Amino acid sequence: MATHLVWFRNDLRVNDNLALAAACRDPHARVVAIFIATAHQWRQHEMSPRQAEFIWLHLQSLHTSLADRGIELFIHQVDGFDESVECLNTFCEAQQVDALFYNYQYELNERRRDAAVEKAFGSNVICQGFDDSVLLPPGSVTTGNHEMYKVFTPFSKAFIKRLREALPECVTAPKIRGVILPETNKLTVFDYPRQPVDERLFPIGEQQAINQLRQFCRQPVADYHELRDFPAVDGTSRLSAYLAIGVLSPRQCLHRLLKEHPQALEGGAGAIWLNELIWREFYRHLLVAYPKLCRHQPFIPWTDNVAWRQDETQFIAWQQGCTGFPIVDAAMRQLNKTGWMHNRLRMVVASFLVKDLLIDWRCGERYFMSQLIDGDLAANNGGWQWAASTGTDAAPYFRIFNPTTQGERFDAKGEFIRQWLPELSSVPDKYIHTPWVWADKQPLTLDYPRPIVDHKQARIATLAAYEVARKSEEK
Repeated sequence: MATHLVWFRNDLRVNDNLALAAACRDPHARVVAIFIATAHQWRQHEMSPRQAEFIWLHLQSLHTSLADRGIELFIHQVDGFDESVECLNTFCEAQQVDALFYNYQYELNERRRDAAVEKAFGSNVICQGFDDSVLLPPGSVTTGNHEMYKVFTPFSKAFIKRLREALPECVTAPKIRGVILPETNKLTVFDYPRQPVDERLFPIGEQQAINQLRQFCRQPVADYHELRDFPAVDGTSRLSAYLAIGVLSPRQCLHRLLKEHPQALEGGAGAIWLNELIWREFYRHLLVAYPKLCRHQPFIPWTDNVAWRQDETQFIAWQQGCTGFPIVDAAMRQLNKTGWMHNRLRMVVASFLVKDLLIDWRCGERYFMSQLIDGDLAANNGGWQWAASTGTDAAPYFRIFNPTTQGERFDAKGEFIRQWLPELSSVPDKYIHTPWVWADKQPLTLDYPRPIVDHKQARIATLAAYEVARKSEEK
């Protein structure tokens, strides 16, 4: 009897899992599963303790779901990717594995690890990989010259054209296999810092994620284009955490969206959220086309010549939400408390760090990864490079968000700000974005910092720094 091994990574689900479905296709094969925690690698990549907890909780849920289907899940822990290759080899020998099934990861180190696994196994174990975390495989949506698009809009148009021609199919969860599993198989907890998850925001379990997707696609997605920019309104899906570790697949998201809103591909209701799914694809495709993005390098070479400031005091103030700019501080405190931040605010705080404080975008990118429950290299790097004007399809370097007017526009009455900055609860709506203007007129002192930077002066300095860097490339 053949033994098939499913190597789980960022795909912690039984529904629409291409590798799992393929491994279970032979009804006579014995199927086992493994998850290898690489703690040292996680630390190097700043994985947040809250995401580690989210992974652990969903591994327990996955363990139960697989066991119900007659599939045993094992957890092993090693330091890094080199050791994971050895671990996998040893496990396959012990379990007499004939075929290994896994879903591709597109980061550079992960791709090298998978190549090392295939080389190590040779012809002893058949390896089968699948493009599971994307709607369309990287390299399949290209220009007329067969090159990766460098601008999102034409990529999106070509992407939608492909979807109209043929939608990627979802696969069903595997059927129950006629196997009695030993009751002694308890999951081994991996040794990595973990932090509690707010289950009111992120319910645990694959079915809970599916329920949240269904609920969002019924009506909220139709209003997404109107509500998505206002952080005080519950107008976003909050599905990114599930997509990041693969509790949901992008195909499930697409099919559920089109079931509720069939005209989304034609620009109808739901099209704006579909566009967000395509941004996710864009950043993944870019990682494969331009591996330097995995090496902390900017897409636009001359931007690496920007003379970044190294101001630890201001960087810490930004991290802690103590900059004196209410919308920035409220957003950072939301991140630190929940592991999640509203998408509009991610752009605002990133712009503030880079364009107001002139601190290297990579510092912000790393800090976000250390806090985010939905940490994802492709999306996080893409977002930060967009905000810093260093990436493909980035905002022009002279486009600089004014944090005060951003707050006035998207949190006019300060509802979101007051939720996260209770020390400003007594400030009138008129002054909620400039509390010190009000406080200086009163016989009181706010328990809130004054702005750590003058935005107008910072904007001038930033434009000059970018201009110097740009001209240095011309010499």
